[in-house]
Amino acid sequence: MKDIIRIAAAVPRVVPGNVDFNLTETIKYIRAAKEKQVRLLVFPELGITGYTCGDLFFCENLLAAAQAALLSLEKEAEDIAFAVGAPLPVAGRLCNCAFFYANRRLVGVVPKLYLPNYREFSEKRWFRSGYEVAVDSVTVGGCRFPFGQGLVFEGEDGVSVGIEICEDLMAPVPPSSFLALGGANIILNLSASSEAAKKHEYRRSLVTGQSARLLALYAYTSAGYGESVADYVASGHSIIASGGVCLAENKNYVDSGNMIYADSDLGCNMADRRRCSSFSDAALYSEIAGKIRYIREDGLRFTCDNPPTDRLLVSRYPFVPEDEPTLRERVSQLFEMQVTALSRRLETTGLRPVIGVSGGLDSTLALLVSIAAVEKLGRPASNVLGITLPCFGTSTATLGNAIRLMEVLGVESRTINITESVKRHFEDIGHPGNIYDTAYENAQARERTQVLMDICNMTGGLMIGPGDMSELALGFCTYGGDHMSMYAPNASLPKTLIRQMVSCLADTDRFLSAREVLLQVVGQPISPELIPPDADGDISQKTEDIIGPYELHDFFLYYLIRYGFGPAKIYELARLAFGSDFQNHEIKHWLKVFFTRFFSSQFKRSCTPDSVMMGSVSLSSRGGWNMPSDADGTLWRREIERL
Repeated sequence: MKDIIRIAAAVPRVVPGNVDFNLTETIKYIRAAKEKQVRLLVFPELGITGYTCGDLFFCENLLAAAQAALLSLEKEAEDIAFAVGAPLPVAGRLCNCAFFYANRRLVGVVPKLYLPNYREFSEKRWFRSGYEVAVDSVTVGGCRFPFGQGLVFEGEDGVSVGIEICEDLMAPVPPSSFLALGGANIILNLSASSEAAKKHEYRRSLVTGQSARLLALYAYTSAGYGESVADYVASGHSIIASGGVCLAENKNYVDSGNMIYADSDLGCNMADRRRCSSFSDAALYSEIAGKIRYIREDGLRFTCDNPPTDRLLVSRYPFVPEDEPTLRERVSQLFEMQVTALSRRLETTGLRPVIGVSGGLDSTLALLVSIAAVEKLGRPASNVLGITLPCFGTSTATLGNAIRLMEVLGVESRTINITESVKRHFEDIGHPGNIYDTAYENAQARERTQVLMDICNMTGGLMIGPGDMSELALGFCTYGGDHMSMYAPNASLPKTLIRQMVSCLADTDRFLSAREVLLQVVGQPISPELIPPDADGDISQKTEDIIGPYELHDFFLYYLIRYGFGPAKIYELARLAFGSDFQNHEIKHWLKVFFTRFFSSQFKRSCTPDSVMMGSVSLSSRGGWNMPSDADGTLWRREIERL
């Protein structure tokens, strides 16, 4: 799968001054990483000699042994790239350096720029900053190699690696900022951080925060057990983060002899960089030209055609948090956003909410939002006018749920049966009324919208639309019918998330009186109810039997809109996420349905009511997704056919 990389951070045991021991440990972890199919590996700061050597750094035999060890590592760099730390004499000075290896050779050397000289650290006693060394190459074991703080190591697969060392990350403007603006999409940090109470939380925030700012994969590893404990304990802390998300972290902070690894999709960060205008502007305004030197290594690939993916974090519900506390917090936040937006519109217009209540998920959430919005304005729940409009396809259960829901929530309610109105309309247009075609279904949806809007005119109302983002993506809504309203609070929420929102809201004190009916709504099949129910009065028309599972469509939608991934990659990600729950041919079939409907339905999305963005994925034509209605989807469909 394209753009997937397995990256690792190792914390070998070290013995200060014992280069042979440290070299052996380093090689052990390189070989262990290769067995795990790791493509990129980072070691701690000064790991070849040990960080806590003190004035031994002035000893020539230690420096010579380190250089010999560095050269001996070249043969280990086959089918893996890695960075190790060691001291290096440069132009009459001593630098704390990172050495980057790939293709069975040392590729380049990066010096540390910011040297801590406070509290337990006194690096300036031994080392000089890379800023002080005006050379672009150095000698290691008699051979010359590129040297400098702005090196970016480029692979043939479009992946580029930058390096900074420990304290560099703590600087007000870390070197990794310039490296990322110069094209590096992976940052390695070789560190030797001391441990202290709460310091691991500080390091985690630094690493995850920098990965978010840089839209990059960031791997950090710190020296651990074996370093001198004369003044402090080395943390042994390793973190791998991408785009602000921690992918892996070792939990034994003051231990060593461990390696963490993660699978990361670099395509996500690459997509965000292309989309984020501020990122490219920063590259322009920061004048990085001249600060970055690109080292392109022929034959070097950080990714492979068939990468391991068992550590790749792919949620089958990308819109829905997986753990319960986070889910409830997310639901609360999204609901309050909906309430705030609608209450502002009601305040501006001076109108009351009027909503068609079907007893389904979407209208139920819109009703709860409407009630909370009027309460926010100091109005009673009865300021909301809820109307249920049964017709040919309305089932006994949903009609009962709609009526009971309005009753227990205290809104003003009406029931208007539109059956006779639709029959008269059929007579007017010459429809027989017993053919369940598109006109049969859409006539009901448009009649409901007409009735609701007319009542708004009569009662000083604002028609609240229940439609959601999943329906907009698939075009599963009637143009000029349920597609249209005067405000649409659900338009940026997918179906899979709305189901969870209604379920969570049922457990809140605000809606506890309606809990029983709310959970019944959550448990019933999703249906537009435009085809008559079966003999028992139950729903006969189930949406997911027609257009496919919403869990798949929401998954496809997320990766298309959020990252711009093509069908082939979305297909592979879906296979990982859903496992055996869906066969490959099922995923392919519904993926084709999704893209076919997505392209053919843009005209509906280009004409939608106001609605606020609720997350990083939105289909609003005013700021979420801009696409011409006559765009052609042949390229995407052909890619699906080749799967």
